[in-house]
Amino acid sequence: MPGHVMARSGSSEERPSRQINVILRNPEPPVVTQSLPDADSQSTAKAIPQQGVFAEIQKELDQLIGLHHIKDLMYEIYALLQITDMRSEAGLLSNPQVYHMVFKGNPGTGKTTVARIVAKMFQRLGGLSKGHLIEVERADLVGEYIGHTAQKTRDLVKKALGGILFIDEAYSLARGGEKDFGKEAIDTLVKSMEDQKNQFILILAGYSDEMDFFLQCNPGMPSRFPIVIDFPDYTVDQLIQISEGMAKERDYILMPQAILKLKQHLLREKCEGEHAFSNARYVRNVIERSIRSQAVRLLTQYSGGSPGKLELMTIRQEDLKLDLKEERRL
Repeated sequence: MPGHVMARSGSSEERPSRQINVILRNPEPPVVTQSLPDADSQSTAKAIPQQGVFAEIQKELDQLIGLHHIKDLMYEIYALLQITDMRSEAGLLSNPQVYHMVFKGNPGTGKTTVARIVAKMFQRLGGLSKGHLIEVERADLVGEYIGHTAQKTRDLVKKALGGILFIDEAYSLARGGEKDFGKEAIDTLVKSMEDQKNQFILILAGYSDEMDFFLQCNPGMPSRFPIVIDFPDYTVDQLIQISEGMAKERDYILMPQAILKLKQHLLREKCEGEHAFSNARYVRNVIERSIRSQAVRLLTQYSGGSPGKLELMTIRQEDLKLDLKEERRL
């Protein structure tokens, strides 16, 4: 891997300690033998486009609630791809960087959504020849007999060349121990990352603790992933924003009483839930269940005709059907 890459994924004013920062430059400055260009020549330099391709990507990123460090990282990668092209045009060295990534976080925190945006950005900027995204899990990689797993994994890598191979719950490949065929898949992936390191991007995703353990299963794994991104759980206020956005996308409106009820429920669910909270995925299920409940209510109340446009759009407090334990509390 030419040069060492780390990730800078936050602003200089605020850098949460748990975020891995991306390095987009060499640890030691190069020796410069020519004088720097003067102000006049700098003024004629080619400017980085602020509109166009990245403006489209930025629009998609802005629709995501939170994830500011990830949005900053996407712009850094965009800037690097642009400057790399300019360096090539100027006759300077422009060795390709490795962009294999690890996404760590609980379910529903945006990992798959960001992977799809990354694929689109690389495709439109020419960083990848195709830019397609192949989403797989353990069952797609692991075979039923010795040698089968390696072939299945190589075939998937071949399909991903020119694009991104996204493996969700990647830690499951290491759960079976030394004799499990998952280890064969890991070894094959590591070799493919070395043999075709600039021909595709591998993104591994999963729970934070499990992914930390997974990366230690093969000595060559950690160093091959220069970009490691934490996807934090959403706050309750962010989840409310997400729920309102989901309702709006479907032409529904959450009444204030419904929002208050949902907020109280989310506070308890995040604090007292027995299982890992699924964030936006959980909220989506609540919204879809409330839409079904609203349909039953309207059909019952307005059996003789249409409720009218506004009523058809309105999600009321009684439409939020939470689990029985929570319903008794509220």
